[in-house]
Amino acid sequence: MSEAATHPTPDQGAPATAAAHGGHSSGHGAGHGHGHGSVIGLAVGAIGVVFGDIGTSPLYAMRDTFAGHHRLPLDLLHIYGIVSLMFWSMMIIVTLKYVTVIMRADNKGEGGSLALLALINQNISGKRWSAGIVLLGVFATSLFYGDSMITPAVSVMGAIEGLSVYEPGLAGAVVPIVITILVGLFLIQSRGTAKVAAFFGPVMLLYFAVIAVLGGISIAAHPQVIEALSPHHAVLLFASDPFRGFLAMGSAVLAVTGAEALYADMGHFGRPPIRVSWLVFVLPALVLNYLGQASLLVRMGEPALESPFYLLAPEWFQWPLLIIASAAAVIASQAVITGAFSVTQQAIQLGFMPRMAIKYTSLNAGQIFIPVVNWALMIAVILLVLMFQHSSNLTAAYGIAVTGAMAIDNVLLAVVLFNLWNWKWWQAVPLLALFFSLDAAYLSANFTKIPDGGWVPLAMGLVIFTLLTTWSKGRALMRQSMAESTIPFEVFAKSAHSSAARVPGTAVFMASTPHGVPSALLHNIKHNKVLHARVVVLTVAIQDVPYVDVAERSSVKQYGEGFFKVTLRFGFLEETDVPSALAGVTMCGEPFEMMKTSFFLSRQTLIPSSKPGMAIWREKLFAWMLRNAASAMEFFRLPTNRVVELGSQVEI
Repeated sequence: MSEAATHPTPDQGAPATAAAHGGHSSGHGAGHGHGHGSVIGLAVGAIGVVFGDIGTSPLYAMRDTFAGHHRLPLDLLHIYGIVSLMFWSMMIIVTLKYVTVIMRADNKGEGGSLALLALINQNISGKRWSAGIVLLGVFATSLFYGDSMITPAVSVMGAIEGLSVYEPGLAGAVVPIVITILVGLFLIQSRGTAKVAAFFGPVMLLYFAVIAVLGGISIAAHPQVIEALSPHHAVLLFASDPFRGFLAMGSAVLAVTGAEALYADMGHFGRPPIRVSWLVFVLPALVLNYLGQASLLVRMGEPALESPFYLLAPEWFQWPLLIIASAAAVIASQAVITGAFSVTQQAIQLGFMPRMAIKYTSLNAGQIFIPVVNWALMIAVILLVLMFQHSSNLTAAYGIAVTGAMAIDNVLLAVVLFNLWNWKWWQAVPLLALFFSLDAAYLSANFTKIPDGGWVPLAMGLVIFTLLTTWSKGRALMRQSMAESTIPFEVFAKSAHSSAARVPGTAVFMASTPHGVPSALLHNIKHNKVLHARVVVLTVAIQDVPYVDVAERSSVKQYGEGFFKVTLRFGFLEETDVPSALAGVTMCGEPFEMMKTSFFLSRQTLIPSSKPGMAIWREKLFAWMLRNAASAMEFFRLPTNRVVELGSQVEI
C-alpha cells in the first residue's frame, strides 16, 4: 500500500459480530410497538410508514407502461392485459411471497435482508456455500441504497407533475419545487420524525380512500373493465404480443415497488397489522385505482395518457388531489430515508460498515439520524432530479434495483425453506419456481432499461457493495494480523501484576475480541509502567438478533489480582451504550463509577505489507474508510473526559 494512515481500528473495540447462541432477543425493543395497541390502530400506523412507496405507484405506473420508453398500443388487449399483469403480480409477489411466506421468516420479530441474512447465518455458518449467501445478502442491501436514492425523486416528482397537468404554464416550476421539497425534507431529519410520523397514518389513509373512490367512480363509467382482473387477459397479452408484453413488464413492475418494505418494517408493527393494512386498505385501493385508470384510458384514449392518475379527478377536486398526492409522496420519501438509516445501523452493527455517528432523535430506539447517510442521500436525490428532469425518465432507472433485491430474496427464502423450516422438496420447489420465474421475468425486462437510466441504481449498488465487502474483508484481515502478535491474557495477568506499580481506579481496555491482550494494555504497561487496581478488558459483541435480553447482556471472567474480562452483548438494532451497560455489571468487584474509570483505546497505523490480503486499491479504500469512521468514543457513548488513546502499527 502506498500510503499509511492513522485511524481507529478493531482493536479499540469495534463491535464483533457473534453468533446468537450467547444472547437471546427480548422480542421487542424500546419503541417497537407491535407488542402494544390494537391491531387496527397499528394497521393504520403501518399504512403511514410501510406502504408509501407502493402506494404512490399509481402516480406513474400505468402512464409509463403506455407512454414510457416502450410504448404499448392503447387498445383493450393491452389495457386489460397490463391491468391483469399488475393485479396478479401484486397477488403473487406482495400477497403470497412477502405477506404470506417471507414475513414468517423473522429474526426475533425483525425483517429485512440483513435481518434475514443474520438469521440464516446462525444456521449455515461454516457450510461451503455460506460465503456466497452472505455476499448475496450484502448485494441485496446495496441495491436497497440504489432504490432509496430513486424513490424520493420519482415519488415527489410524480406528484408535483400534477401542476403541469392542471396548469401547463407551470411546467417549468416542477423541478425547482421538487428540489425545494426534497431539500426541506432532508433538512428536518435531524429534528426527528416522531411527531410528524403521528400524522403519516391518517394522511395515507385519506390518500388511499381518495384514490379508491376516484377509481370506483371511473369504473362505474365502464364497468366491463373489472374483467381485466382475470388472469387470462395477461396470458392473451403475451400470446398475442410477446415481445411488447415482455418489454411492458419493465414498467408494470412499478406496481409492486415497495413490496420489500412490508418485510423490512415488520419489526415496527408486527405481522398481523401489516397483513390487515395490505389486505383491507391498501390492496383494494390500489386495485380500484388501477381499474379506474384503465377505464379512463378505454374511454378517453390518447389524451388520458398525460396523467391517467390526475385526470381521474373532477375539475373541482384537482387541486385537493394534487395536495393529497404530494403529501403521500413526501411520506413515501420519508419512509425510505428512515429505512436507509435503519439498514445502515444494522450494517454497522453486523460489521459491514465502519462506525458512523448515530443520533437518537427520541426515546424510541428506532428513531435515529445518521448525518453522513442523510447528506449523501440528499445530494444523490437532487442530482437524479437534475439529470432526469421528468418522472418518466426516472422510472426508466426505477425497478431494476427492486427486482434485483426481490430475486435475491428468493435465494434467501430457499435457504430458509430447506435449512431452517425443513420443508419437503415437493412443498418448496413449486412455490420457489413460481417466485423465481416471475422475478426473473421482471428482472430480465428491467435489463432493457439499463441504457435509459437503469445503470444508475446498478452503479450505485456496485459501489456500495464494494465498500461493504472491502470493509468486512479489511476488518477481518486486521484482526487476524493483530491476533498473530498477541499473547494469552491468562499468561499476561499472572506476570503483569507484580511487574508494574498499581494505582487506584479502574482501567477499561476496549478489545474487538476476547482472545489475547489489547495492544493499548501492552503499550500502557510498557510506557507508563503502571496498572490500575482493577483492569478490565472489554469486548462488545453484536449478536445475530435484533435485541438481547438484559439478563444476557454481560458475562464476566475473573483472573485474580484485579484482572477481569467482560463481554457486553448487544442486538444489531440496539444502541451500543457501554457506560449504561457497565452500570448493570455486578460480578466485577465494586460497581463501575465513570469518574473513577478510564477507557483506553488503541489507534493503529496501517503500513504496507506483502501479505496476500487484499488488492492494493482495496487496502487504500479500507484505509480511507477507517480514517473517516466515527471514533469509538462517540460510537460507544464513552465519557469524553475519561478516554485515553494509545497508538501502534499494524500490517494487513
